[in-house]
Amino acid sequence: MNRRTFLQTGVAAGAVATAGCLGGGDDTPEAANEYGYETTTTDDGVEVPLVPIDDAIEWYRADNDTVFADARSLTAYQRAHIEAAVLSPAPDGQEGGDPLADRSTDTRIVTYCGCPHHLSAMRGATLIENGYVDTYAIDEGFGAWVDAGYPLAGDAVEQRPDVYEIRGRTDATYAGEYAWARHDPTGQREAVPIAEDGGFTLEIKFYDVTRDSEIRVTTPAAETEQPLGNLLGDVVRL
Repeated sequence: MNRRTFLQTGVAAGAVATAGCLGGGDDTPEAANEYGYETTTTDDGVEVPLVPIDDAIEWYRADNDTVFADARSLTAYQRAHIEAAVLSPAPDGQEGGDPLADRSTDTRIVTYCGCPHHLSAMRGATLIENGYVDTYAIDEGFGAWVDAGYPLAGDAVEQRPDVYEIRGRTDATYAGEYAWARHDPTGQREAVPIAEDGGFTLEIKFYDVTRDSEIRVTTPAAETEQPLGNLLGDVVRL
């Protein structure tokens, strides 16, 4: 199997990538990262290895012990997901019985989302904190899996959600924490780290959402709920 270090480009604002790093220091859990992958650091200081999609598909095809976990919402999962993946939403999994809870802590887990790896890194971080150190997030995200024609399941695998960008700004003291966009009726949500200057851009890929749909945008400082169309274009200040 081809194992190599993947040179990441376009690291999300507010995230830190370090080549071949094995952990976040003495007071944070260490992921295994035996392949020396790039990592992204969550706001609680956990470094999550980012597996390139080429390696992820090799694991999927060759290793029945690898579990793929969808970190998005139930709505998104039902529409389309990696075939045989379980639903384990970010950051803490499903309430009342997550499908990963019964897995041995030495299980290799690959999380994914569409952002391409904000929600999946959050879910990966909580798994690592709970002892599942052989955990990775797909670097390029679910969209790249779909584009490559890799195995899918769901009731609308041919449907691609529209993509919208919500640009916002909050107090710079919240740099590294997360801004969220949520569509409460369907439970769909997206997150992005806040940049050093307080800016953030939420790229949302929600199913069954139009410009008239109410979207709730939240930062650690404040939140607003407005029709999606009102949140596009101008900078949302929170």
